[in-house]
Amino acid sequence: MDAFTAGLLQRIQSTESDLHRARESGDDFLAEVEQAELEDLHRLAAEHGVEVPASA
Repeated sequence: MDAFTAGLLQRIQSTESDLHRARESGDDFLAEVEQAELEDLHRLAAEHGVEVPASA
C-alpha cells in the first residue's frame, strides 16, 4: 500500500470516529462538518481507485 492510500484510509477512519463522537455528544454542526469531510474523502478515494472497507 502506498503512502497516499494509507494516509487517505487513515483520514477516513479518523473522520468516521470524529463523526461518531459529534453525533454522540449532540453537536449537530460538527456532525454536519464531519459528514461533509467524510463524503469528500470517499469521493477522493473513488476517484483514485482506493477501496474503502465498510465501517463497523
